[in-house]
Amino acid sequence: MPLLPDLTPLQASADYRRLYAGFTLAGIGSQLATVAIGLQVFELTRSTAAVGVVGLCALVPLVVMGLYGGSLVDHHDRRTVALLAQGLSWLTSLACVIQAWLGNDRVWVLYLLVALWNGTYAVTSPARSSIYPRILPREQLPSANALSVIAMNVSMTVGPLIAGVLIQWRGYGLTYLADGVITTAAMWGLWRLGPVPPQADPEADPELASRAGLRSVIDGLAFLGTRPVLRMTFVVDIVAMVLAQPRVLLPAAGGVILGGGAATVGALYSAVAVGGILTMLGSGRLTGLRHQGVAILWSVAGWGLGIAGLGAALLAARGPLTTRQAFWAAMAAMAVAGGCDAVSAMFRSTILQGAAPDRMRGRLQGVFVVVVAGGPRLGELLCGALAALVGEGSTAVLGGLACIGVMGALAVTERSFVRYDARQPAS
Repeated sequence: MPLLPDLTPLQASADYRRLYAGFTLAGIGSQLATVAIGLQVFELTRSTAAVGVVGLCALVPLVVMGLYGGSLVDHHDRRTVALLAQGLSWLTSLACVIQAWLGNDRVWVLYLLVALWNGTYAVTSPARSSIYPRILPREQLPSANALSVIAMNVSMTVGPLIAGVLIQWRGYGLTYLADGVITTAAMWGLWRLGPVPPQADPEADPELASRAGLRSVIDGLAFLGTRPVLRMTFVVDIVAMVLAQPRVLLPAAGGVILGGGAATVGALYSAVAVGGILTMLGSGRLTGLRHQGVAILWSVAGWGLGIAGLGAALLAARGPLTTRQAFWAAMAAMAVAGGCDAVSAMFRSTILQGAAPDRMRGRLQGVFVVVVAGGPRLGELLCGALAALVGEGSTAVLGGLACIGVMGALAVTERSFVRYDARQPAS
């Protein structure tokens, strides 16, 4: 089995190649916009709290439209839904350009644009993810998801770097314009794709099957409650993000404990993405794994180990390690965490796409958006409160060890997840 990433989906499917290119470009564009909006809000307000409100403005539409958008995806042509949402995203990028060129000084305008952009993303993401199982055979889904994780981490590394250069060179207007141009290019793959209507479900009520709305959302959540394997893909992610979420710890870790300022904080953030990229570059040996539930449990435990390692490095910075030694130990720990998170994301997406029936894929992908959006916020709240009591280093150690412990308990209690076989997927 090859070590390097399996490129078979890119080689075998022109539709997938175009969608993948669009996914990668859209990720870079979103990073440009995210960095620019955060900096513009800070420039207008000189308040870190005001920048924090950006996250709240993003969270609400992500939760609402993640659930409702998944329902839309399950009841209407997925290509059409994705194109409309991507088109609204393009209009939002255009509005960002206009407000920057007009010299907008009202922060609420930026908050509104953040809410609109994240609402469109919450629809586009489940639509794209639900299209892949329709254009690729099941055995290629792990490889496709590994490639998606590479694209995501590359965008998280490259996007902020490009944004910083563009903002410093020509300001916010050019940066938002670059996002708009990239979003236009990202729509090409969807435009070239043929129709992807929902597949007929002989068990469904014909009237309800054609109707998106609250009843459809509730049906999707009820379905998830009866499928332990699919449910576990969300549970393990919530555990990792709530118990061992390092983002809120990194400003103090890099700026105070390790004594390196903003550059050190940025390096700790980037170490996660670098770890994910390096791991997925060797993903060829992973794509053939049958027991993907076991792989997820081990990888989430590895995430916890990496976060505990970060905490140990921060505690050791006060002795016996020098600050420089502690910095490199923290970087290595974050890279390990990022690599394990990449493996977890790859297999969680694969199980969702492979084990879920087509009629539910959109709604389950919508729930995935909600978990990804909400879990880290809860984790930041919990870890921030604990850090105020015991310090950043101890918080990371305790959270990482708790994550490992919960994965061990789930391995004992959730036997259907442990037994999950990718060749005979059952939810």
